[in-house]
Amino acid sequence: MKTDAFALRHIGPRETDLQQMLKTIGVDSIERLVYETLPDDIRLKAPLVLNPAMTEYEYANHIAELGSKNKVFQSYIGLGYHQAIVPAVIQRNIFENPGWYTAYTPYQAEIAQGRLEAILNFQTMVIELTGMEIANASLLDEGTAAAEAMALLFDVRSRDQKKNNVNKFFVSEELFPQTLSVLETRSAPIGVELVVGNHETFDFSAEFFGAILQYPGKFGQVYDYTAFIAKANESEIKVAVAADILSLATLTPPGEMGAAVVVGTTQRFGIPLGYGGPHAAYFATKEEFKRSMPGRIIGVTIDTDGNRALRMALQTREQHIKRDKATSNICTAQVLLSVMAGMYAVFHGPKGLKYIANKVHSLAATLSNELEKIGYDQINTAFFDTISVKADAKKVKAIAEQNQVNFYYIDEHTIAISLNETTSIADINTILSIFASANGKQASTIEILSEVHHFPEELARTSTFLQHDVFNKHHSETDLMRYIKKLERKDLSLNHSMISLGSCTMKLNAAAEMLPLSNANWNNIHPFAPLDQAQGYQEMLSKLEEQLNVITGFAGTTLQPNSGAQGEYAGLMVIRAYHQSRGDHHRNVALIPSSAHGTNPASAAMAGMKVVVTKTLENGNIDVDDLREKAIEHAADLSCLMITYPSTHGVFESAICEITQIIHDNGGQVYMDGANMNAQVGLTNPATIGADVCHLNLHKTFAIPHGGGGPGVGPICVAEHLVPFLPTNPVIPTGGENAITAISAAPWGSALVCLISYGYISMLGADGLKESTEYAILNANYIKEKLNGHYETLYSGEMGRAAHEMILECRPFKQKGIEVTDIAKRLMDYGFHAPTVSFPVAGTLMIEPTESENLEELDRFCDAMIAIRKEIEASTLEDKNNVLKNSPHTLAMLTADVWNFPYTREQAAFPLEYIAENKFWPTVRRADDAYGDRNLVCSCAPIEAYMEN
Repeated sequence: MKTDAFALRHIGPRETDLQQMLKTIGVDSIERLVYETLPDDIRLKAPLVLNPAMTEYEYANHIAELGSKNKVFQSYIGLGYHQAIVPAVIQRNIFENPGWYTAYTPYQAEIAQGRLEAILNFQTMVIELTGMEIANASLLDEGTAAAEAMALLFDVRSRDQKKNNVNKFFVSEELFPQTLSVLETRSAPIGVELVVGNHETFDFSAEFFGAILQYPGKFGQVYDYTAFIAKANESEIKVAVAADILSLATLTPPGEMGAAVVVGTTQRFGIPLGYGGPHAAYFATKEEFKRSMPGRIIGVTIDTDGNRALRMALQTREQHIKRDKATSNICTAQVLLSVMAGMYAVFHGPKGLKYIANKVHSLAATLSNELEKIGYDQINTAFFDTISVKADAKKVKAIAEQNQVNFYYIDEHTIAISLNETTSIADINTILSIFASANGKQASTIEILSEVHHFPEELARTSTFLQHDVFNKHHSETDLMRYIKKLERKDLSLNHSMISLGSCTMKLNAAAEMLPLSNANWNNIHPFAPLDQAQGYQEMLSKLEEQLNVITGFAGTTLQPNSGAQGEYAGLMVIRAYHQSRGDHHRNVALIPSSAHGTNPASAAMAGMKVVVTKTLENGNIDVDDLREKAIEHAADLSCLMITYPSTHGVFESAICEITQIIHDNGGQVYMDGANMNAQVGLTNPATIGADVCHLNLHKTFAIPHGGGGPGVGPICVAEHLVPFLPTNPVIPTGGENAITAISAAPWGSALVCLISYGYISMLGADGLKESTEYAILNANYIKEKLNGHYETLYSGEMGRAAHEMILECRPFKQKGIEVTDIAKRLMDYGFHAPTVSFPVAGTLMIEPTESENLEELDRFCDAMIAIRKEIEASTLEDKNNVLKNSPHTLAMLTADVWNFPYTREQAAFPLEYIAENKFWPTVRRADDAYGDRNLVCSCAPIEAYMEN
């Protein structure tokens, strides 16, 4: 046995457990199990061709050597990205802590109160800094947040009869170029016409429904938008503002100017540059638009006992209810990064944020003054942190790079310099020496900063912010460390027990994969740094693309999409561009099975496609006859089929090749949703089944942690004919020769966390990847057979096997008065997070154990499920005061003097022996969702202020 093999550490079951598991399943080998699970005609005929697997030690040395090829310059490039100081207490206790980064999206509120509080802090911070009324729990980046703002304003325009058919959207020429590119991508398919121009000469025509402005402007000029927004509002044009969040500590917030939406990034609040991400974007608007908001909102409610509780409010309205009528396909956020940004505000408080903002402004003011003394013109008449200097760009660049300094070169005569929290007086002196050397002057040595403001007095912020206690009492490291730990203890994460969420693949996020993220050679590179300064990144990203090409069987990959939903959209936009390149502009029909993820129809609608739903058979498979009929019916306009494989029902459909051929025969392309790729890697692949494009959830199959609902990466892999259309970036060109415009803001999306998947693949190698897939199938089928006789599995393959996940039928339990939610909540008492509830079939549980879980943990979970089944059997329809209906049980209940329940305290909290060894206590009883939605509160205001009369 190779005891230094990474696969040995990643895969849970031991060799000694294998025979017992196979016996339970009823096969004599894993090979036989795979044969009974996977159609033989789609099996790979040869192993994956990848480099030999590295040990953890070899990988650590390799990634360190690769990282040394990156050159970490002082970057004053700006354009929405700034070097930031990550407080060590946040880095150690959140960023590097599996208690935070392995948590799942907080759908089960009772065991996620810590994360929910941290996100509520983030929302409060955003609301108060922007001067708006409501904020969501974060979005993917500033570019996509701006696109969501445009979509929201386009959606709500229909409320105004005069604007119902208006489709023009004004974009200030001051907008960041990468944001404009994302807007170009998002606008065309939904029928929005962008008009780019100077906001000072805008005519407020009745043809416009909305506008977006940058605050400060892309090269630093600060404008007072008060008059513009007032005139726009008079003309019934709603205005979005993309605002630098640090500047809002000292500048008038857009909300006070009358903005309808404010968006931006919180990257400079203690989040590493990471060559572009992941970073938490923010989105704030007025309460009247709350039902058109994208993403998630964390809200305050009460639990069964009337105590304050938090939960996700209005959490499914977009993709699951609206589906193809959704204005967004958002089903993710950047939770881990929003937690860090919110905690940055908690650590510094309002005084600290104001101090940092004032310091950054003073640095910029001092630099501007001193440059003018040595003969340079600084052309921004008002600025916060960025100045624009007239100079010989070529000469300055040569000297700057010798001094390991990056500026942004607007043109050959203009240079933008964006200063940040890490900038020191010594850095100012270095910049001055560079410019002095370029024009042969002698610069003075600066020892103190200027305190003169370089923006109009009327733009100085006068309103208070962050007055709540949480932002004013955790300013020592001891206090913040304990506050973070207090919240962490309220959350059930993967470091406590298995999270068996179907379709979500909560596998091990190995420490060896995670450690490089803390290295400055990787996390401190600006996304628009010259390519020769990012050679380590370029090599790693190129190798990862090659690895994913091999795994999927495709010819090209883009890593730009920074979530699975973005990957869906990117894949469809590439298909759209392919059809248009052939003159087939009319091909706009997307066939989507009724069982598909809710994001599928939403993505199709966003890509300008008409959704046609195809039927699903009783066994859960696609109705091939119905598919063929609809493909033929729409052959002239068929764009694509969107399909998940294995199916959303956890089955390898044997007709898959026939299905893809039908689409191709009728002129369409096949988009494969990669949500279930964990059952394919090394055994089959999307190219083999006949797909043309697939997205991959790197936060599922390829080991990036969920981080509480983000970060995620959703690259797309495409067949050769689609490679020319892979997306580009306006600052650092990427993609194909006929590239579509940007999908997300950074050239390679959330590049930092791509290191994790690169490490995962590099350390497993071809054999380890295949073995991981086989053990994922093994573990799923082991649970299926262990629960057989207690729970019915809703769908199975033709030989009775599940893929890597299964759906348990729970609807008959309604005869006993038990809902699937009762099972989910009761599992908390047993120390487990619930499987996926009511998806893809209402009233069911979808279970996916992953290959990382060992036999002992699988048995514990099965024991819990069997014990709950016995509790269900003992229930009656009339009995509403039973152990299931009252779950979860909190420590406060168990230690109360009064116990008014017809079962014992031991039955409530310790129903099985193993629980006493590692008891997890939910901190609240069941959260009241209906109450919270009726009384929507998404900030830190005390709940007493919102109690129902």
